[in-house]
Amino acid sequence: MDIIKNPKEMQKISERKRNEGKIISLVPTMGFFHEGHLSLIREGRNLGDFLVVSLFVNPIQFGPKEDFNSYPRDFERDKRLAYKEGVDVIFAPSIDLMYPESFQTKVEVENLTKNLCGKKRPGHFKGVTTIVAKLFNIVKPHFAIFGQKDYQQLIVIKKMVEDLNFDLEIISMPTIREEDGLAMSSRNNYLNHEEREAALCLSRALKEAESLFYSGERISSRLINRMEEIINKNKLNKVEYIQICDANTLEDLDIIDRPCVIALAVKVGKARLIDNLVIKN
Repeated sequence: MDIIKNPKEMQKISERKRNEGKIISLVPTMGFFHEGHLSLIREGRNLGDFLVVSLFVNPIQFGPKEDFNSYPRDFERDKRLAYKEGVDVIFAPSIDLMYPESFQTKVEVENLTKNLCGKKRPGHFKGVTTIVAKLFNIVKPHFAIFGQKDYQQLIVIKKMVEDLNFDLEIISMPTIREEDGLAMSSRNNYLNHEEREAALCLSRALKEAESLFYSGERISSRLINRMEEIINKNKLNKVEYIQICDANTLEDLDIIDRPCVIALAVKVGKARLIDNLVIKN
């Protein structure tokens, strides 16, 4: 397994692999791997001949009061896990190589980023789409694999790929959960024991909403109110949003009459946790 830090070197390697007829898979990450990351890496290994995992904590997707400096990092551990999964290259560039002093270009997907996390974190998705576009141009993948836990991010990136005619396919993978239902996230590392117990109600609330839906409830506000009741029972939890949106446009739905995503963001201690449930019928 190679560790590549220079974007131009990565581009040359990818170009050579493409000329050799190799299929390139890319798994973009910010590191601190958990089983969710590893599931994406394994899918990348299955899909391609040449597997690149990018590892870059992207500063421009963090707001000024967010957790860029404290975001969990453990490069040596990530390297061991990647090697075990058969990764060919870890692409781990420095900030100054990705964003030199002269850098002034951003990529933005407009409407899909106005709701949910985009409303609460202005500029976040512009940072996401910019770094992902750069990674696509550097690594030149045929497949790029993303998790459904970051549902809005997934939809936004798919739209960017469609609109800008990127020559690759986005692969979506399901959310990986702990045995107790908590969605895996690098930010779970922030939780102490009491906070982790409090965070379990996020997945419980989603399950309750799903149960109400399949019992015949179609009025979004009733599902949302029930979810808020469940989450707010624990005083450690602070709901940022709970919304039910069209699964494709991410516009709010008053009545659930089409495929939708039930999405939430909750502060538990200092951790901002997101989760979602997609209902297709």
